[in-house]
Amino acid sequence: MTIDRHALGYGDSERAVYAADPWKTRGRLYPEDFSPTRSDFQRDRDRIVHTTAFRRLKHKTQVFIAQDGDHYRTRLTHTIEVAQVARALARALKLDEDLAEGVALVHDFGHTPFGHTGEDALHEVLLPYGGFDHNAQSLRIVTKLERRYADFDGINLTWESLEGLVKHNGPLLTKDGAGTRGPVPQPILDYCEIHDLELDTYASLEAQVAAIADDIAYNTHDIDDGLRSGYLSFEMLEEIPFLAGLMAEVRERYPNLEPSRFTHEIMRRQITRMVEDVISVAQRGLAEIKPKSATDVRLANRVIATFSDEMSETDRQIKAMLFKRIYRHPEIMRIRAGAAQIVTDLFAAYMANPKEMQSHYWVDHIAGLAEAARARHVGDYLAGMTDTYAISAHRRLFDHTPDLR
Repeated sequence: MTIDRHALGYGDSERAVYAADPWKTRGRLYPEDFSPTRSDFQRDRDRIVHTTAFRRLKHKTQVFIAQDGDHYRTRLTHTIEVAQVARALARALKLDEDLAEGVALVHDFGHTPFGHTGEDALHEVLLPYGGFDHNAQSLRIVTKLERRYADFDGINLTWESLEGLVKHNGPLLTKDGAGTRGPVPQPILDYCEIHDLELDTYASLEAQVAAIADDIAYNTHDIDDGLRSGYLSFEMLEEIPFLAGLMAEVRERYPNLEPSRFTHEIMRRQITRMVEDVISVAQRGLAEIKPKSATDVRLANRVIATFSDEMSETDRQIKAMLFKRIYRHPEIMRIRAGAAQIVTDLFAAYMANPKEMQSHYWVDHIAGLAEAARARHVGDYLAGMTDTYAISAHRRLFDHTPDLR
């Protein structure tokens, strides 16, 4: 039976010439038959959603640990918000929405329990063995650690999805082979030996909108969660001209609005202004470089989907406020120290006695490994933990577990 992909809503006229073409993908590491009802980028998106790694995000920290309350963002709700913004940007710029959404959904797979605190702690204990990088871990998860299919490890994503995962924040190598942000993590280099992701070029525009959507989402929802927690106040927001302007706009239109509604009206305007800013900048950039294909975007030697200079300054101010008022607040730092201790203690315990991992796969596959491979194996196990699992594992193994409330 032949199925008309245009009748399914996949007409080429709906995408710009510079968009990634799902019908001309560079393929998968392990070749597979095409689906008659879904594009390869749709299949990637669907595979990402069905992974164990995606489900685990619901119990991984964004900023506030789940024990602090049910209404704070988790890594999963953050990811969904990023995907929503990425899809909106992709639609406005006539890109492939499925690829943009897929990159957004997979971008945080490699995060450890307890957010960046857990990543820092795991990086510290793994330093003698190459360290830890959450982006490289995301790649390991989708190419090796997810074990679902009979024919291969990982989930066998397309080249374009893997490129977007690895390079959504820009090239990792210069044309001369030097690292753009320090040494490239070894897992990424190892994978590129068998499936070259062209680390010296920019990613597709779909991956670029996923990256800037990440900034838009967490700049907004970290303010929202900060206000809910009490670490931020409306007076603190007034210190940033952009936010002060939004607040004045809401007050003028809705005098005496209750705080929860007032907060939401600010946040929705913040997202809208930032999204519109990126669209405007991207449209100007596209008009300047006039790309005729997705390859032209990769070779443009610049980011196309980004903030204007004015919005970049606002972005910087918001991040500085969040860093000062929330991320480095003494109470948050106390909780972070406890979370780091949990990760450090568990790593030492599992290295000393792998049977404590209490999983047949993880215990059986560590036998006979050299020290470095053993440490990476334990690191993989730890990185996959949720906050709740890590806390319960620590309580089982140690007499005292830090209070993370």
